Amino acid sequence: MNDNQNNNTTPSSETQEARYAITGMTCQACANRLEKVLNKNPSVDLAQVNFATETLNIRYHDADTQDIQAWIKKTGFEGRLIDDAPKPRQAPSMPWRLIVLWALSLPFWVGMVGMMVGSHALMPPVWMQFVLASVVQFYFGWVFYKGAWASIRGGLANMDVLVALGTSAIWAYSTYTWLTSDHGGHGLVYFEASVMVIAFVSLGKYLEARTKQQSLNSLSMLMDLVPDTVQRKAGDSWSAVSVKDIKIGDVLLARVGDRIGVDGVVTMGAGFTDEAHLTGESAALAKTAGDGVLAGSAVVDGGFEYRATATGGETALGDMVRALDEAQGTKADIARLADKVAGVFVPVVVGIALVVFFGNWVMLGSFDEALMRAVSVLVIACPCALGLATPAAIMAGMGTAARYGVRFKDAPSLEMAGRIDTMVFDKTGTLTMGQPSIRATYLSDGMDENDALGITASLEQHASHPLANALVKSALTQGLNLTDIKNPTTVVGQGLMGEVAGVGMVKVGTPQFADFDHFDETVTSSTNAKNVRYVGAYDDNIWQIASIVAVSVNDVPVAAYALMDEIKKNAKDAIDQLKQDGIDVIIMSGDHQGVVDDVAARLGITSAYGKLSPRDKAQKISKLKQEGKTVAMVGDGVNDAPAMAEAQVSFSVHDASSIAKHTSSAELVGDSVTHAQHAQHIALSTLNNIKQNLFFAFVYNCIGIVAAAFGLLNPIIAAAAMALSSISVLMNALRLKRLKI
Repeated sequence: MNDNQNNNTTPSSETQEARYAITGMTCQACANRLEKVLNKNPSVDLAQVNFATETLNIRYHDADTQDIQAWIKKTGFEGRLIDDAPKPRQAPSMPWRLIVLWALSLPFWVGMVGMMVGSHALMPPVWMQFVLASVVQFYFGWVFYKGAWASIRGGLANMDVLVALGTSAIWAYSTYTWLTSDHGGHGLVYFEASVMVIAFVSLGKYLEARTKQQSLNSLSMLMDLVPDTVQRKAGDSWSAVSVKDIKIGDVLLARVGDRIGVDGVVTMGAGFTDEAHLTGESAALAKTAGDGVLAGSAVVDGGFEYRATATGGETALGDMVRALDEAQGTKADIARLADKVAGVFVPVVVGIALVVFFGNWVMLGSFDEALMRAVSVLVIACPCALGLATPAAIMAGMGTAARYGVRFKDAPSLEMAGRIDTMVFDKTGTLTMGQPSIRATYLSDGMDENDALGITASLEQHASHPLANALVKSALTQGLNLTDIKNPTTVVGQGLMGEVAGVGMVKVGTPQFADFDHFDETVTSSTNAKNVRYVGAYDDNIWQIASIVAVSVNDVPVAAYALMDEIKKNAKDAIDQLKQDGIDVIIMSGDHQGVVDDVAARLGITSAYGKLSPRDKAQKISKLKQEGKTVAMVGDGVNDAPAMAEAQVSFSVHDASSIAKHTSSAELVGDSVTHAQHAQHIALSTLNNIKQNLFFAFVYNCIGIVAAAFGLLNPIIAAAAMALSSISVLMNALRLKRLKI
């Protein structure tokens, strides 16, 4: 979101987007109610409320911030506009209200212990029970009445309705019994039940909030990577300054053990940095003058000076934090089933409680027992666990994905990635480095290898295509000196020519341009075998599938180079893992079929298609979808955009074109093949975790309601079980943060 969206105070007819932090929600039904009310507003195009992250994503027009906050407040909640710099969510401290609440419940605990051994002596007098229970019910429990009223006024029922209804029934019945009884009433009142239910529910909500913030917050972990202070150069001296005061262009110092404060470029010195937080790359990366460094990176060896190029939220880390914060606030499609169930759950539970009450009263003849069972049903059936099942797993899964260098754009993308069964890769820049290297060299009789490469690179330094760059880089790596060229001339589509002092007229380009009359026979004949050198294993087929650069001197062929793109490091391992996980892997490329087949063979991929146009790629993916496949496309260029848009899931590599990034479901930061495999694995684990959470939440409610209806749970135990159910779902989601790939 841009600044004018976040600071909008004047209604505009243009569609805008904003995010709000919502306070006052107690369960999924609250989120559903707010979402439903907002989506009915004619000025709202789309509103999504996430209960787990307590955020609202809203797209709107003809409204301003005050309007939106007023709409939120009308439904019983408070909304605060979230700016572009997400703040780390802090786990709440123990509130004094909760401490006092449990202190007031202590006399009831003591009394209940006495009742367990058959004595009522430790139970406070009934008048004291009434006073304590009334304070708890109408002061500490007022939040439930407030939430229940707002919920009912909004046309929906939430957890507050269940708690308020159940505890009010117990308190009212106990008060009536005490006032109308002509004896002590110890065995006829249940004030302890209403007090303990409110105490347990309040404690459960507090523990739920702590668990949610502490265990699922990946933002704090990322933001803590940035140091508070850095060393900034001022003249000839260095001084410690706050990272917030760094400006673009400032020269900073990084030593072993330091963390980089802002994005920058090394200007002096050398060292190694750990960028695993951004790229998932575990190996330390060498940094010398001219290399970029990223905020939050740790200097593990050496030291250097660097010039700031981006600060604060404009750094790569800041962009990741913002993207993660926004993505965690979105809602997965699988969550909509849970939302629908939660939306009707409370009214259904109230109906079940009424049936349980009257049924037990008739069959058992005991009003007390019927009331306790009905209240137990109301208390244990809170839909909180159901509402947390999906968003909790999504939050944890996205945090883990970010740690491994995968940035999912939203929750539906993460969910769909968990259903992938076919993964399509572009070749150049995705499976391969996009940087050709010499795979084979032909030298005529008497031609020195260094001399040939030296004159070739001397001419090729005047060109800018990848093959020329590869030859120049190879020569410089070997320490060869490049000589000046007289009158370098480019022949479009053929090559370069020019005079080299002491050598003569040199041509570099296609075999025909470089005077090779029978190129294939020359480089592959057995009589010339001694003239050919291969990088790696012998491969006579290389001359048919590689890109060829031929060289002649004074119209006499002297050398030829076969260049091929290098396969990315760890690509083979990642492909093998995808296949082991049951994923069909396919290559679709615009390159020659022979080149594509060579890459496929080296990676163990059996389905490979070459000579495909962007439209051809999209059509093939469409056909796969028609066959019932869930397809992911991994690409980096403009020519991949149609195929990426056609696929159900699309991954763009970090340095992809802007259109490829725009159409992608997630961005892969680092090695595209390895990170694509990581993305699939994390997404599948997250989807499985969601299913586990939903299963647990449904089973818990079904078993809990039945047990309560038959008197196997009293209201106090039901309240404790309700709290534990939400915490259990959160703890299961927490396992995703420990996921190892």
